[in-house]
Amino acid sequence: MTFQPIVPTGGLVGWRFLQRTYDAQFESYAGGSVNQRDTQYFLENISKVRSAENLVSDRRLLQVALGAFGLEDDLNNRFFIQKILSDGTRAEDALANRLADKRYREFSAAFGFGPGDIRKTGLITNMEKIAQDNLTSRFEVAVGEADDSMRIALYAQHALGELAAQQGSEDKKWFDLMGLPPLRRMMETALGLPVAFAQLDIDKQLEVFKDKLSRATGSENLSQFTDPDAVAQLTDQYLARDQIAQLQNAISPAQTALILLGP
Repeated sequence: MTFQPIVPTGGLVGWRFLQRTYDAQFESYAGGSVNQRDTQYFLENISKVRSAENLVSDRRLLQVALGAFGLEDDLNNRFFIQKILSDGTRAEDALANRLADKRYREFSAAFGFGPGDIRKTGLITNMEKIAQDNLTSRFEVAVGEADDSMRIALYAQHALGELAAQQGSEDKKWFDLMGLPPLRRMMETALGLPVAFAQLDIDKQLEVFKDKLSRATGSENLSQFTDPDAVAQLTDQYLARDQIAQLQNAISPAQTALILLGP
């Protein structure tokens, strides 16, 4: 029987339950026979892969490789993924560098198949991390089938801190966040920004993001999220606002009218 993560309810109550039971739930999920077989196959065979074409030709390897970066939906887009890998990330016009979603850049860099890159598939520690990240991502996807806001919250627990700790300017970190769909959605929701916000000029978006975060936390810098407590506070704000939005969407116009006209 396939293990399904338990998320009894949404919002902060559900999040607290998931936090308390995470280690036990993740261990049970990762220990499932399918996950164990896929991990073992990846670790036994990835070192033999010497090119982008090799990797996309092996569906089982590619599934783990993409899953580690939350890109599992591209499993059937072989030619697109091969181009991402073979271009690498060194050239400004490399495909991964031209895409808004920065996970493709991380994916390409992780394997080192681009021009001038050093192939990394023979680096055991690197490949073990990818295998582990795949299990983490798979668990998050499974949680998302019950509650997608919980999936985003779980992703943020590691991804936001990693982004905050990166080298580079604060503006670069912001642009990277805007290029990571799960983190962008979390930040927009936590700061109360509307869906239409994404249609603004990118520089205007940066200005608004900074202003809103400063009002909410006292700082416009993403570096503050190297502190787990800061990540926790933002996560709570995200889940609270998300739950309110879901409740509002669940109330039909007719129900709203009844509430307004009621005693």
